Amino acid sequence: MPEQTPPHLDPAPRSTFPFQLGEPVEHRGIVVAPLFPGRDPVARYTTLDDALARGFEITETGPEGAVPELAVSNPLDEAVLLYDGEELAGAKQNRILNVSVLVAPGSKLVVPVSCVEQGRWRAVSRSFSSAGNVAHAQLRRLKARALRTEPLARGAAQGAVWDSVDARLQALDVDSATRAHSDAFRAHRRRLDDLAAAFSAAPGQCGAVLGIGNTLCVDALSRPDAFAALWPKLRDGYLLDALDRLDRRPTRPERLFGFVDEVAGSELTSGPASGLGADLRLRGPGVVGSGLELDGELIQLSAFTITAEAADGRIARPSLRAG
Repeated sequence: MPEQTPPHLDPAPRSTFPFQLGEPVEHRGIVVAPLFPGRDPVARYTTLDDALARGFEITETGPEGAVPELAVSNPLDEAVLLYDGEELAGAKQNRILNVSVLVAPGSKLVVPVSCVEQGRWRAVSRSFSSAGNVAHAQLRRLKARALRTEPLARGAAQGAVWDSVDARLQALDVDSATRAHSDAFRAHRRRLDDLAAAFSAAPGQCGAVLGIGNTLCVDALSRPDAFAALWPKLRDGYLLDALDRLDRRPTRPERLFGFVDEVAGSELTSGPASGLGADLRLRGPGVVGSGLELDGELIQLSAFTITAEAADGRIARPSLRAG
């Protein structure tokens, strides 16, 4: 009997992979290669940090709050991109975005999140601020796997997220009273800054491919200006994953190119997004990931290597390759 697509996901239209891979940079066993746009961006949007400074607001959904949801209000006359894994600090507990959300101008909506501070449920502010980082790549990989069939399901990734936060705190010997993901960044701020100096964004860069040994991930945006604003936060997440794996054999350049090919050839499905556009899910033999598309333009992409898995429900679908 043929295997069926989950009812909320549809085969996505075939598209080219709209990025070009640049020259890798290696430092202490960490390899990062820039991605550059293969076409001119169309959609206009700004990033979270810029929007927060101009009146954009994220709060609990009400006085009682709800762990897997937050309320977003955008009074601006432009769309705001909330990046998958971006961390929000304050209110009753810190959260990360479960999916990328493009918030329409002048709109309000409720977005799905996961808690990354298990030991606090007490208000410290009315609204959220930017925590200054995107969650480390290993956490986002596990979250992507948990959400691959139901990306908007509330609470579906929470157990995986808590496990990953605890594992990183333990691996880096971080004592956190509230088991907060952000405490790992605070505890190792100087080390992260020292490593970051080797990985500046190149002019026109819109994405990056990270290699730590056999573990790889890719993050990309349609707009270089938005990526430049997001890069310090993404880079911190990359480097946090690398702190206990420094000075090992670096990822080979051909492996980076091979991973980009695997991402481009991944099965692609689309479904409803939390805000504007369509939520994309990527899956291949060694790849899991997500993205956001608006009017045929790939706005955001994140993809990660995975270990071999049983073919549970996989059927051949369109990919990001040219058709």
